[in-house]
This record gives sequence, structure tokens and C-alpha cells, in this order.
Amino acid sequence: MTTFPGSARVETVMGTQVSVDIRTALPQRELTPLLDDAFAWLRWVEETFGATSPDSQITRLNRGQTIRQIPELIEVLHRCDELSEATGGWFEARRNGVVDPSGYIKGWALERLSRALANAGAVDHRINAGGDIRVRGSAAPGKRWRVGVRDPHTGLVRRVLFANDLGIATSGGSGIVNPRTGEPETTLGSVTVLGPDLGVADGYATAMYAMGPVLARRFALEQAAEGPYETLIVSRDGQEFGTPGLAGYGGTETRLAG
Repeated sequence: MTTFPGSARVETVMGTQVSVDIRTALPQRELTPLLDDAFAWLRWVEETFGATSPDSQITRLNRGQTIRQIPELIEVLHRCDELSEATGGWFEARRNGVVDPSGYIKGWALERLSRALANAGAVDHRINAGGDIRVRGSAAPGKRWRVGVRDPHTGLVRRVLFANDLGIATSGGSGIVNPRTGEPETTLGSVTVLGPDLGVADGYATAMYAMGPVLARRFALEQAAEGPYETLIVSRDGQEFGTPGLAGYGGTETRLAG
């Protein structure tokens, strides 16, 4: 069995299993606090932004109660408004007077965590939360991370990506509403978006799923042409459409951890 330096931990938080795998060769006395802080951050995000948490800031905001003007809350609401504008309103965190940033918050939280780990010296790591994945650095010396993009309905690996610095977000339709009709969108199987910011990728994946197949393909090609976000769209019958830049994340490494 191949062993790697570093440390890893898995916990259930934000409604899903989250794994943080650090491969940087740091002393255990540094790794343990890093992992403690990582999951403390994710629990804070859940408590602050959880739409179903009875005393979260989002719940209080929707009830018209006093909220704490914390910088992270202002940042998230601002970024959601930017994503709404960038997607022509297909990403929408404000509907019928209710604020729900759930289509962005997980990707944003993991992106912030990844930057914090890198700044703390853990430059080689992978974070996985229910299919939203952020990798940095190397899985092993000279080796890119190997990431399997799984179908959220079947669990089958549809594409294998190799990268040193990438965010990968997949939307599978659970609870995604078409903002034009107010009804759940069901015309696609899944949308996966990859790029440098996992929060943006998460928002784009949510928006494209809501768009349906025709508009989603058009938007995906526009983003790929402008750079730097690439997209894999899977139809309900399993057919795939990928933007040309996906080929740049292919590879033949076989020694990496999956």
C-alpha cells in the first residue's frame, strides 16, 4: 500500500460528508490544529448560513430579525448578486422575499478553506464535500491530483480529471428551482463546472442546471471562450456535452490516490 505524508480527516458537516486530505509533509503538531480549524470553520458556516438552522443569520434575515453585520455575510450576499447578474438571473439567491444562498455557500466555504490551508503552509491538499472538490498542489511529489467526476444519481465516474489547482462543482438537480417558473428543474442529469474559484463554479453549475440543456450549452461555451471555466453537461439519458478545454485536464498518471 502506498503511504503519503500529511494527514486526513472525514466529518459530517453542512449536511454531507466532508473530507480534508493534506499531503504536505508537516509535523503532526501542526497538522492536527489545521484539521481542527478546518472543520470548526465549516461548522461555523453551517451555523451562520444554514437556511434550515433556526437561529442562523440567513433564517433571522428571512424573518426580519436583527442580524449580525459580519463581513462574511455581506461578502456572500454580494457575490450571489454578482452571480445573478453574470448568469442573467438564472442563479438567484433571492426569491419571493426569501434569501437562500445554498447554491453558492458550499463552494464558497471550501474555497475559503483551501486558501486558508495554503496560507498556513498546507499547500498540497484536497477537500471533498458531497462532490464539490477543491485541490491544490500535488497528491505526491511531481504528481497531479486525480479526481473522478461522479454522476450524482448513479455514483458512476463519468470523467477523470488531473490537476494541481482546480475547483470542481457538480449540480445534480436536488432542489434546484427554475427561477423563471418557480418549479424544480428536471430536464438535465447533472452539470459539472471546473475552474479557479469553487464558489463561482458552484454558482455556474446551479445556474446551468436551472437553464435546461439548450441555454446551458450556450452559456457553457460562452464561459469557456472567455475563460477560465469549463463544463461537462450530462443529459437525462446519459449523453455528455463537454467544452473543449476539458481535454486539458486529461492525463495518464496511475499512482495517485483516487
